Amino acid sequence: MLVNELLTAVLQVSAMSVIPVIWWLITAKKTSFFSWIGLKKPIIKEKKKFAISLCVALAIIISMSLVLDPLLPDDIQLANERFGGQGIKAFIPAVVFAFIATAFAEEILFRGFIGKRLCGKLGFYVGNTLQAILFGMLHGATMFPALGIAIPMLVIAFTGMLGWLMGYINEKSNGSIIPSWLLHGISNLYAAIIIMFELL
Repeated sequence: MLVNELLTAVLQVSAMSVIPVIWWLITAKKTSFFSWIGLKKPIIKEKKKFAISLCVALAIIISMSLVLDPLLPDDIQLANERFGGQGIKAFIPAVVFAFIATAFAEEILFRGFIGKRLCGKLGFYVGNTLQAILFGMLHGATMFPALGIAIPMLVIAFTGMLGWLMGYINEKSNGSIIPSWLLHGISNLYAAIIIMFELL
């Protein structure tokens, strides 16, 4: 299972990085790619706002599982279902899945690439809102055929709010995507642990 998760992680990060790398090569190759997408040390000046944002994001993560999990049918196949009922033996594969295959790959694409480009063109609030909508749509749009309208719209709303907050947290971290990457990974690992130990 661990080998499969590592391979999946490499493929996911590669796939989500293709467009950002091409765009960087065309428009900004004089700048370091890592700095350009925000893979740099965070510098937090407004610590109070940063801490409040983290607390709100964590509240959304917990609320999301409490609201959505009871609404999802038992036969729905989510990305982390492969850890279902496996307990502690799935923990390391789940960490790879949570922090690299999903969180790191998505942070590169959404906050590192899409968010930064949109914020640069449209200003922070409009650009960050647009990337958050796209992030929410990625997580909920594929559910419409199986689940109708209400549940996918809730998924889009929750993940969109979380995406907006992660963009805001990056803004308060000198443009670093590391805080949102860690928060995103914690969110994904929390969801995986619930499934691993069948907690809800």
